[in-house]
Amino acid sequence: MLLADKIVLITGACGTLGTAMGEAIAAAGGTAIRSDLATRGAADLALDVTREEEWQAAMAAIARDYRRLDGLVNNAGIATPGDVEQTSLADWKRVMAVNVDGVFLGCKYAMALLAKSAAPSIVNISSVSGIVGGANLAAYNASKGAVRLLTKSVALAGARKRPPLRCNSVHPAFIAGEMVEAIVRTRPDAARARSKLADQTREVANAVVWLLSDASSFTTGSEVLVDGGLTAG
Repeated sequence: MLLADKIVLITGACGTLGTAMGEAIAAAGGTAIRSDLATRGAADLALDVTREEEWQAAMAAIARDYRRLDGLVNNAGIATPGDVEQTSLADWKRVMAVNVDGVFLGCKYAMALLAKSAAPSIVNISSVSGIVGGANLAAYNASKGAVRLLTKSVALAGARKRPPLRCNSVHPAFIAGEMVEAIVRTRPDAARARSKLADQTREVANAVVWLLSDASSFTTGSEVLVDGGLTAG
């Protein structure tokens, strides 16, 4: 029960990875507060991560109902394929708004409630695309690279607090979703590929649980890669 009595907010909680993380947090004894867009399904909190006023309202609701926050998982994210010439400015701004502004606002506005925890932890979901480039992922690469370095800045600032606040980034490879499904459908062994993706998703969720827990108390500012060695070469 790594997360016994811990209260954790997850953004983008109605997606594949968000759902898996919510289940893993609950299985570890924690309370998962699931947030997502109001149009995306049954969540505990409606939250558009790009809107400052919605973050403020979410924190007020959590303060009223729980009086503290032990963990935050900035998971909400989108991907738009395209190289630098193909990517429109509108698409660029939308990816940056969700993937970067959303993480910034989450870290910023959760701080006051996290300060009420004995061992606060933030986990930002980046990607292998925040470590290595891809010709057709200009906006996504830039956004996930920004999350990687924002995480380190928050970790260094958090280390000065009492109690210290930890912040780490997780870098998965492929997670089941709309963009990956389009690739999977073209494979002759699509069912096997989906099964492997499900296993990888659970492993990412387990890594998040570990980073939220006291078992990782000396880990901050780190990049946790769950990529099967994709970035090792």
